[in-house]
Amino acid sequence: VGPAGRVLDEALEAAGVPRAETYVTNAVKHFRHELRGKRRIHQTPSAGHVSACRWWLDAERRIVRPRVIVALGATAALGVFGKPVAIGKSRGQALQLADQAQGVVTYHPSYLLRVPDAETKAQAYAAFVEDLKFAWKLAG
Repeated sequence: VGPAGRVLDEALEAAGVPRAETYVTNAVKHFRHELRGKRRIHQTPSAGHVSACRWWLDAERRIVRPRVIVALGATAALGVFGKPVAIGKSRGQALQLADQAQGVVTYHPSYLLRVPDAETKAQAYAAFVEDLKFAWKLAG
């Protein structure tokens, strides 16, 4: 949704991943926000919010039965793996899940929008695309 959704769509295309063959969902089904004037600024969900929504994510997984799950950011990783996962240390790896799906951890597209330095942003985006390519290869 919004600018982060556009970044995801562009990166999927750059990675050669057909958008129509992906299922995208939120690990947390409700959002906390802070009002700043007329704008709502999203806040990171607490571990309690992630845990409270786990049953819903598990139900979706039972229905969709994905071969690969890409956790976009730390909140999604917490929801998928049930524990904090360091994104920088876990990127580029296939992590085995209990239901035999493979898990891949990468940046959240909104992070890419917030990187202030153009060179660092380009590197992070390229890494994001590589992570999506890696996940697509695992799914094949």
